[in-house]
Amino acid sequence: MPRTSLLALIVVALALVAAVFSLTQGLWLGLIWLPLAGVASNVLWMNRRREKIAAAAAAAAEQA
Repeated sequence: MPRTSLLALIVVALALVAAVFSLTQGLWLGLIWLPLAGVASNVLWMNRRREKIAAAAAAAAEQA
């Protein structure tokens, strides 16, 4: 797993924990953590997708 994907996964987990903690404390300001988790999950998804495409291209080049 690339470093960026790992960091994005950590950010997603921490943002979700912060949102849940804030909301359980009665702070509606905790909803701000949810978009951060969304952006970080998109970064994670795009990195994993890019890695999968690169692996497929390398396998196709190897077969040719």
